[in-house]
Amino acid sequence: MLLSGLRILVVEDEWFLAILVEEYLINLGCKVVACAARLEDALEKARTLSFDIALLDVNLAGRLSYPVAEVLRERDVPFVFVTGYGLSTLPGELPGALRNTPVLAKPFVQDELARALQAARHGFATG
Repeated sequence: MLLSGLRILVVEDEWFLAILVEEYLINLGCKVVACAARLEDALEKARTLSFDIALLDVNLAGRLSYPVAEVLRERDVPFVFVTGYGLSTLPGELPGALRNTPVLAKPFVQDELARALQAARHGFATG
């Protein structure tokens, strides 16, 4: 499987969704390196941990995760935005450099997560 062995950082402030995402990732053969529920914790983990890809909830307890995305871009680590906002409005709200980031709408199923992760890896590989 394309995703087997990937090390993932999960940034999600809803604990039940973080648990579900972790289960999906394990089913896909991935390893969750760490989870973060708050912006400061996510920034620290994004700066210091080693992982292959990240899932970023756009809204972390009322704060946008864009600073985490910028850290990941600086480190050349692909990521996927996860959001409860409508997909039709979110890309236009993303800062310019982040507009081509794959976005996964909540709620989602395991296959949708797999496709988003593959899109992020492919998009990152092709620039």
